[in-house]
Amino acid sequence: MRKIHKLLFIITVILMSCKNNNELVIPFSNSEIAFSGRIDFSQEEAAEIYWSGSSIKINFEGESIEALLKDESGDNYYNVILDNDSISILRPSKVKQYHQLASGLSKGKHTVELFKRAEWDRGKTSFYGFKINSGAKLLSKSAPKNRKIEFYGNSITAGFAIEDFSGKDSPDSTYTNNYLSYAAITARHYDAKYKCICRSGIGITVSWVPQIMPEIYDRLNPLDPNSKWDLSADEPDIVVVNLFQNDTWLVNLPEHEEFKKRFGDNPPTEEEIINAYQQFITNLRNNYPKANIICTLGSMDAAKQGSKWMGYIKLAVANLNDKKIQTHFMPYLKSKGHPTIKDQEIMAKNLIEFIDQNIEW
Repeated sequence: MRKIHKLLFIITVILMSCKNNNELVIPFSNSEIAFSGRIDFSQEEAAEIYWSGSSIKINFEGESIEALLKDESGDNYYNVILDNDSISILRPSKVKQYHQLASGLSKGKHTVELFKRAEWDRGKTSFYGFKINSGAKLLSKSAPKNRKIEFYGNSITAGFAIEDFSGKDSPDSTYTNNYLSYAAITARHYDAKYKCICRSGIGITVSWVPQIMPEIYDRLNPLDPNSKWDLSADEPDIVVVNLFQNDTWLVNLPEHEEFKKRFGDNPPTEEEIINAYQQFITNLRNNYPKANIICTLGSMDAAKQGSKWMGYIKLAVANLNDKKIQTHFMPYLKSKGHPTIKDQEIMAKNLIEFIDQNIEW
């Protein structure tokens, strides 16, 4: 009888070992998962993702891998980047469930990254963890990146409608892809840790949407005024600000709801516009005392030759008298709508050249 019990015990242990070897569940809180961007870890069950360009990365061994997700709207899209090479697109469901990211993998080390391509107006995504199957093994995450770069921008920086090849600038979030924006391209060029604080339609003095950047730039949850991100905890080496495109139109639309809300009946004076920009850059400097700040504009019509908005930025930066705050205007690229993939690549190349020539980091 004892021999039978002992044999059953051994079989149970073997079966448990096989099961453990075939399936490994990794909660979001595991320290070997690498997060990038402003991620909310305040909830016990899941990490919450809002901002464009936020990413989740894991190194592992196994035949396949899944992510347990729940999306607020069902209208968010993520790039699934396998082994820093192939890319597929994932649209998480509104129901909490596992989504397969990769399967049929060879033996050895693999890397999977989930990169948020859509904007925060599509709602948050809750990430609960990964599940690795068959030969499952969690590997140590890669060493931290030596460089950090952060962007503040509008639809141009978001990569809005970048994959709408009809040129109609469709607002459907499937066409927006922050991964192909000049901002993300620049960050990858330098292998830098990347944060992107952006929103289509946003400005500094007025926006097409209810928020302006000075109101949300330091938020964790962009829709919650009480949800603050600790900027001082993770200071970037370079901050790039590409804003004012939307202001250029809205200051001339007195009948627009947002104009009335921000200005009443009278448009802002040039002095008020310059002061607003200057104050926003001052806020960034106060939070990031060592960072190099690049104040740019482009590639839409606010950056075309003769634009007074570039002059406003120059005056604001001159008033600050800070050697580590510089202006650089990316080329005006004539287009029927928002920048194309090719336009974004031109912008990235232009910005990279400026950084190489002017900033040591």
